[in-house]
Amino acid sequence: MRRLFICFQSFQVSKTHSTRTSPTTASKIKMELQKMNGHKTFSCLLFQFEGKTSFGMSIFNLSNAIMGSGILGLAYAMSNTGIILFIILLLFIALLSAYSIHLLLKCAGVVGIRAYEQLGNRAFGPPGKMLAAIVITVHNIGAMSSYLYIVKSELPLVIQAFLGKQHVNTGEWFLDGRYLIIIVSAIIILPLALMKQLGYLGYTSGFSLSCMVFFLISVIYKKFSLPCFFDSSNTTSLHDDDFSKLNSTCDAKLFTINSEAAYTIPIIAFAFVCHPEVLPIYTELRNANKKRMQKVANISILAMFVMYLLTAIFGYLTFYAGVEAELLHTYSKVDPLDVLILCVRLAVLVAVTLTVPVVLFPIRRAVLQIFFPDKPFHWARHILIAFSLIFVVNLLVIFVPSIKDIFGVIGATSAPSLIFILPAIFYIRIVPEEQEPFKSKPKIQAACFAALGFIFMIMSLSFIFIDWSTGKSRSGGAH
Repeated sequence: MRRLFICFQSFQVSKTHSTRTSPTTASKIKMELQKMNGHKTFSCLLFQFEGKTSFGMSIFNLSNAIMGSGILGLAYAMSNTGIILFIILLLFIALLSAYSIHLLLKCAGVVGIRAYEQLGNRAFGPPGKMLAAIVITVHNIGAMSSYLYIVKSELPLVIQAFLGKQHVNTGEWFLDGRYLIIIVSAIIILPLALMKQLGYLGYTSGFSLSCMVFFLISVIYKKFSLPCFFDSSNTTSLHDDDFSKLNSTCDAKLFTINSEAAYTIPIIAFAFVCHPEVLPIYTELRNANKKRMQKVANISILAMFVMYLLTAIFGYLTFYAGVEAELLHTYSKVDPLDVLILCVRLAVLVAVTLTVPVVLFPIRRAVLQIFFPDKPFHWARHILIAFSLIFVVNLLVIFVPSIKDIFGVIGATSAPSLIFILPAIFYIRIVPEEQEPFKSKPKIQAACFAALGFIFMIMSLSFIFIDWSTGKSRSGGAH
């Protein structure tokens, strides 16, 4: 198995040879590293775990990184745009995400670097490295917080339903979301986050994706088992006006625009955010090259596109205009004690819980790149960073009631940066003009891509500020 260690310090390169690591390859890497903007240290960590993760496990990990809690809001997004417009938007964003990953991999191939932070350093020096690390850290902490918020809010309700209790606020500690997220973090998330390699999480990522496939199958099944018009036997737990929209129409809208439509665009736009995880997965991919990693990305994006599309279509065709911002809540209104839906909610909880360690890895890597760029792997440092990150996220979720609003702003700035802006400007700066002139078609496309990112950022921030000013919350989900 290939094991390549490269530590670039004082412009010296130490390397271990294998049958697939020739002296020519090593010298090329050395020359590329020496092009870094006067930076005389290069992390030993970048290639420390190179080449150990299989193609399939890499797909599982990247798919798990793409899949977010926003899948629960896609049916709501479709109800506000219509089926055709939703499919167009979803396909458009999926293609843009694949193109963005292409830019990242092209940059990594040109300079021989497989770390987002080091690409920032290569493009803009230490400020670029710091910017990339901060954006990744902030965005992924926001993602971890959103996942643990789901655990905090949903797990007590699931336990309550399985126990047959009518009221959740009965004082028992096991129905208190604050205690539950601490327990889940300590028993499940922390041990997985202590794995030495991201590739080891391929098994849990596969199980997490299986849970979401179960969610999708249940959504499809419910479409054919629930009638459009609910009679008294179906709606004993409903108020008369809960599904007034359903009673007025059960027609699917192929194309529609309403006051909520603009707010669904960020939900779709950020459904494919996985860019902080791309380069770490690339680093650990066995027999890695740009074409192979792009294939991993394309398969992962295609799989998530199909899952998103089917979830949105069948969720929407079940409730039509009556679908809520979180799809599972709509099912719960029909029958709060539906065993299948309870199992689905539990599966979603398992899925988001198992996603947290995958999201944590890029944050730890960013911290290591900033504070310990030339240090070899050390277990104490590895454990301390993971524990500290999980501890901070738990504190945020438990004690800061407005954290969703805070991370709404952060997400509206970090997500466009990761998807659109940073890959594009890195590409423009890193790819040499001898290879692609500044006015060449690829670089013009990259510049337009960055501009599109700024448009998304301004639009998303505008939606959030409008929400705050009107006192309404129109966001249907988040990554």
